[in-house]
Amino acid sequence: MMMEPISTKELEYVTDSMSNEDLIIKQCATLAASTQQHATHSLCMDIINAHNQHYNILMQTLHQHLPMAPTQNFN
Repeated sequence: MMMEPISTKELEYVTDSMSNEDLIIKQCATLAASTQQHATHSLCMDIINAHNQHYNILMQTLHQHLPMAPTQNFN
């Protein structure tokens, strides 16, 4: 199966999604570190793990498309 190059707009969507996933991870980590309730801490850790997986999938997508990215010569 031949992969098509990722468009600029799609690249923006992927990077925005990665930023959103990172923000969710950080917010949940802050809550997990500050709570005394085991159930809340456990839920936060589950959410962190899920969003880490999402982030990694998005990163893999970028790496898969890297060989097709245009190169620029700045000379």
